[in-house]
Amino acid sequence: REKAHVLEGLAVALNNIDEMIELIKASPSPAVAKERMLEREWPVGKMVELLGRVELKDVRPEDLPAGVGAEGDIYKLSPVQAQSILEMRLHRLTGLEQDKIIEEYKGLVVKITGYLEILRNPDRLTEVVKEELYEVVELFGDARRTEIDYSYQDLDAEDLIAVEDRIVTLSQDGYIKTQPLSDYRAQKRGGRGKSATAMKEEDEVGQLFVASTHDMLLCFSNKGKLYWQKTWQLPLASRGSRGKPIVNILPLDDGEHITSVLPVDEFDDERIVFMATRNAVAKRVKLKDFSRPRANGIIAVDLLDDDELVGTALTDGEQEIMLFSNIGKAIRFKESDVRVMGRTARGVRGMKLADGVKVISMQVAKPDTLILTATENGFGKCTPVDDYSTINRGGQGVISIKTSERNGNVVAAVSVVPEQEMVLITNKATLVRSRISEVSVVGRNTQGVKLINVTKGEQVVGLAVVDIEEIIEPDGDNTENADITDTSDITTPSETEGVEAPLEAKSERDENDKEG
Repeated sequence: REKAHVLEGLAVALNNIDEMIELIKASPSPAVAKERMLEREWPVGKMVELLGRVELKDVRPEDLPAGVGAEGDIYKLSPVQAQSILEMRLHRLTGLEQDKIIEEYKGLVVKITGYLEILRNPDRLTEVVKEELYEVVELFGDARRTEIDYSYQDLDAEDLIAVEDRIVTLSQDGYIKTQPLSDYRAQKRGGRGKSATAMKEEDEVGQLFVASTHDMLLCFSNKGKLYWQKTWQLPLASRGSRGKPIVNILPLDDGEHITSVLPVDEFDDERIVFMATRNAVAKRVKLKDFSRPRANGIIAVDLLDDDELVGTALTDGEQEIMLFSNIGKAIRFKESDVRVMGRTARGVRGMKLADGVKVISMQVAKPDTLILTATENGFGKCTPVDDYSTINRGGQGVISIKTSERNGNVVAAVSVVPEQEMVLITNKATLVRSRISEVSVVGRNTQGVKLINVTKGEQVVGLAVVDIEEIIEPDGDNTENADITDTSDITTPSETEGVEAPLEAKSERDENDKEG
């Protein structure tokens, strides 16, 4: 109707084209010309026959004010029609264009009349609906290609988070953050590394581990409590950022801090959480006992005042556990030697320790793997796990690495394979990533080789193991890449004085002595 109304006005203007042009030319502005068009009564002329055959009340818009339109042989323009006349281009004044306007108007009148007939006649409306449905069947009446499924799945914020590995860093002052693992490329053994995080002068990096963004982090505190946190909910920051205080994320009590974190992808009935403390207390709890997160945390292990957690692991209940002390000793025993306990139980003795000696790591002994040991002065080595014999729990253990003045005390011991990489971090926030295959594989009773160059007052405080994802690309920067032929990690005679030789070398020497 609006379109027909505009065409009707254009047809009237074309019928009075000379007067219309003269009026527009004599007007000082378009607004004045429009006002004069509305005030004037225009002869219908040749349009009278066409308008006489049309039921005007059916064609005209419903909101058209009274007094506008055809009254006998006189026509009053509406504001919309007057504006359309002013915007009409000159080429539409040709005879051909005039005929097109008239024919288009006639066509719209026929359509409007037909639509009104359908709306006023229920039988005609039903007939049209049937015709259109038959047409739809003819065009789209093939077999259904989609399946209608009445099941649905709710989405939450976690479903929109990409699954990726991140390095999680927690400082001793309680600042935590995550970084994409891809931020760190692999370097040669002995490299200087790059800064992992900005630290306050009195702060040090306490923990570093790798977790998936969708993992649930079981956060064990020094007081034996357990808190839950998703990896993706931790702040994602750059290497130069300190992160966010963990007390703003977890409801920790005064004097409480996180000492051990266990990433879990799914809670099930078969797996066991094995825990070990700094005083060599061992404990086993079913994983499903930790499957119900609570906002304020729960008690995971009953600790003495001078004890804290140093390691947790998920097992199937049939594994062998290894405990490592800070003086370089290790013990390997069957997991079944420790019974499954409740959450609040204290546990049993896993290793006999001398006064002042503490456990620094707990590992699950896996076949055909290596034990990577690192000391605070940047030295370390790989030893086959089979070199550690299985004994009953509660023993003193065997030597895992020599803790000489050169090496310092042991700070980390982890289970690895040659195809993996290690990430070392120091108390001055320097991080280096190197291939495990570049670390020498030697016996237990040795000192090892240099893993990272440390400056005066700098010590290694953390070690994590990751899968190889990047190719080493030397960039010529001596501060980040040490040459593979660097002799700085070769032990001198003065350094090995009084140190027992590896078992293989000792056996060969004994045989030579006998032959001599």
